[in-house]
Amino acid sequence: MSSRPAPSEAAASNAAVSKDVPPPLPDPLRVAVADSHTHLDMQSGTVEEALAKAASVGVGTVVQVGCDVKGSRWAAETAAAYENVHAAVALHPNEAPRIVHGDPDGWSRQGARAGGGEAALDDALAEIEALAALDHVKAVGETGLDYFRTGPEGMAAQERSFRAHIEIAKRRGKALVIHDREAHADVLRVLREEGAPERTVFHCYSGDAEMARACAAAGYYMSFAGTVTFKNAAQLREALAVAPLELVLVETDAPYLTPAPYRGRPNAPYLIPLTVRAMAAVRGLDEDAMATALAVNTARAFAY
Repeated sequence: MSSRPAPSEAAASNAAVSKDVPPPLPDPLRVAVADSHTHLDMQSGTVEEALAKAASVGVGTVVQVGCDVKGSRWAAETAAAYENVHAAVALHPNEAPRIVHGDPDGWSRQGARAGGGEAALDDALAEIEALAALDHVKAVGETGLDYFRTGPEGMAAQERSFRAHIEIAKRRGKALVIHDREAHADVLRVLREEGAPERTVFHCYSGDAEMARACAAAGYYMSFAGTVTFKNAAQLREALAVAPLELVLVETDAPYLTPAPYRGRPNAPYLIPLTVRAMAAVRGLDEDAMATALAVNTARAFAY
């Protein structure tokens, strides 16, 4: 009997391998842009390698985003070490309920953990505020609300944390980076109730055109990720089409949300040109005009 795998088995094996292979370098942009939201600490390779690869295709600046105390410390340290890295620090919306209630069942996919109660959340928020005071930390985020993984029992902790982050951003004069997953109405409500900081960014914008108009009226930035290139993302393209150009940013959210045609493979800042070109097509702009607007907007949003 032959040891060669059946065709279906071979195809499955090849597919599994291809998903782990980084996509090739895209053609470089002629006008340099910034990746407004990435997680270098979750990507393979070194920071130096990631920055060099990004720079080779016209991505000259990245905003490194923390999701918990440890990750926020790393973001701040990395931004201090590299001139073209800026930091955002925060407790991710799913981190707040984990701190308060724990995660005995591993629902957050980060391992089992005991809860520390409200006092533990206070301690974590105090550390985020201390980090937010640093000059090379340009934003407080990603914070907000996430109803996809956190159930009703965690919503109070999420909202309390979100409100605290808004106040930290305002006290420290930093941008606020919003994570909004299946919580559009409540995110907008909390921002209205608390009063949003002068510079507020909806990371990985996921709303429709109507919400884009509401964000525009409030002066909120909308950052589009590789999701805008997905075939089933007509709603996002409609939102991008109506968003004021001066409020539009681009991001990877790497290693997640790799743009088409490489969806499912590892994402990294060097793939930003694919999303920029898709955004330019939606807006009916040439690539250079789109890149110029994105570069200016990101520098303004994060005050660098």
